[in-house]
Order: sequence, then structure tokens, then C-alpha cells
Amino acid sequence: MIIDAHHHLWDPADRDHPWMDDSVAPIRRRFDTDDLRATAMPADTATIVVQAVHDPSETPWLLAQPAPVVGVVGWVDLTAPDVADQLAALRTHEREDGPRLVGIRHQAHDEPDPDWLARADVVAGVRALAAAGLPFDLLVRAREHVAAVTLVDAVPEATFVLDHAGKPDIAHDDTDVAIAWRARMQDLAARPNTTCKVSGLLTEAGPDWRDRPVARYVHEAVEAFGSDRSMWGSDWPVSTLAADWRTVFDLASDALGDLSDDDRDAVFRGTADRVYLAGTPTQT
Repeated sequence: MIIDAHHHLWDPADRDHPWMDDSVAPIRRRFDTDDLRATAMPADTATIVVQAVHDPSETPWLLAQPAPVVGVVGWVDLTAPDVADQLAALRTHEREDGPRLVGIRHQAHDEPDPDWLARADVVAGVRALAAAGLPFDLLVRAREHVAAVTLVDAVPEATFVLDHAGKPDIAHDDTDVAIAWRARMQDLAARPNTTCKVSGLLTEAGPDWRDRPVARYVHEAVEAFGSDRSMWGSDWPVSTLAADWRTVFDLASDALGDLSDDDRDAVFRGTADRVYLAGTPTQT
């Protein structure tokens, strides 16, 4: 069994997605679970769908999705004083046979303030997530790294998931880019409450990703965190700007071909199961 720990579903007709400009025109349409099931993923794949907009109406819609979705990383306003109430309200949308709220994310890399994650109200909001037993996904680039580390250290009781391996600038890979990214990865990997999601790297590499060292970044991300703190995600349908689901999976699988069977199982299933789905029945 595989757990695809990061993908999206959306309908731009229902809510505005500010990041959907002309550069992503091919994916500026509705994507639902029918589209997801039409990919080349194995039949026993379970998936985690992740928020794509700061809109309180999106998460209930995601919680209404059918299999293969088993978990939702949703959104709440972390700066509001009623985070616990927001989470409780979202959980009223869970169905016994449907996905569960398994985490929260905020697109911090789109905030004008690079220190947004380190704000006192955000720290308080993440503490409320930790009290509710929910991980927080870190969507950050180099600009937000210091704030992300500040947040991780401020809430040691929380579980953090670094999305897209910290979004390395693979499209402009050179020695300096690689060294700086490795330093950021080691910085977060030194925090035991942080895991890494190996996802979204083909699109970070740009349209000529085949000529870029994507496989090296995949391998080094898992090497930095270890297989028991690494998980794989397709980032579908954003990934379709570069390649189809199967190509994304195969590239990661080949890049990690030297792992033992147990370590591969951790990356492609076990870590996501433990971090997101512990105590949650898994649909197949």
C-alpha cells in the first residue's frame, strides 16, 4: 500500500485562488476525486488532500470527498483567538466513512511578512493545534526559514511537516544553492518534532526538470531526515505542470532505490500513516 501524503483538489468556480495566475493556466480548472482516480496510481493507494487557499469554506468541502482521500490537511485562521473552536467546528463535518481532519496548513510563503510564522498570535494558534493533536504543515522557502525554526522551537510539543522539502531552487541549482538548502534541511532535521515531505520537487525544477538533479534532492532530503521522518507526496495536480502522477512516483522510487524494504515502506506509507493517520481508520 502507498500513501500519497500531499495532493490537492479544488474548483476555482467555487472560491478564488489568488495564486492561480496565467503561469498555471493548465490546472486552473476543477479537479476532483474522479480526476484523481483516473491517474495511474495503484488501486490500493490512500491519499492526504491539502488545503490550497485561505478560505474557511474549503476544508468542509475537502472533508466531504470520497476515497481514495483518507485525511485532510485543512486551514484555520491561526491568528484568531478561537482556533480551538474553529477546529471543533471543522470536526463536525467529518463522516464516519470519510476522511478525517489530520492537520492544518497556512501558505506562509505567500505572506508579505517573512517572519509571519514567528508572530506571537501564530505561535499561540499552533499551540492550539498541538493541544488538539494535529500536525502543522510548514510551507516555506529560504525567506521564511528562520521564522519556521523559531516556531518549531517555540512549540516543541507540536508535530511539524516540512512541505516540498523546503522548496529548494532546483531550477537554478548550483553549488551555493545546494549548500544553502542542505544547511536549512539539517537545521530543521535537528528538531525531532519535524518531519519532511518529499513532494513538489519536479515543479521546483522547472520545465526542464529532466536536466536538473531532482533525484539528488529527493535522496538528500530523505538522507537528512531519515526514512522514519520522511514521507512522499505527489503534489498532484500541480505536479502535472511537469509530469503525470506515475512519472512523479517513479522518479522518487528510483531515487530511493538503495533503501531497504522497511525504509521504502516508511517513506511511501509508514511515516504518513504515523504522523497523519494514527488512530484513524485507513480506507482502501
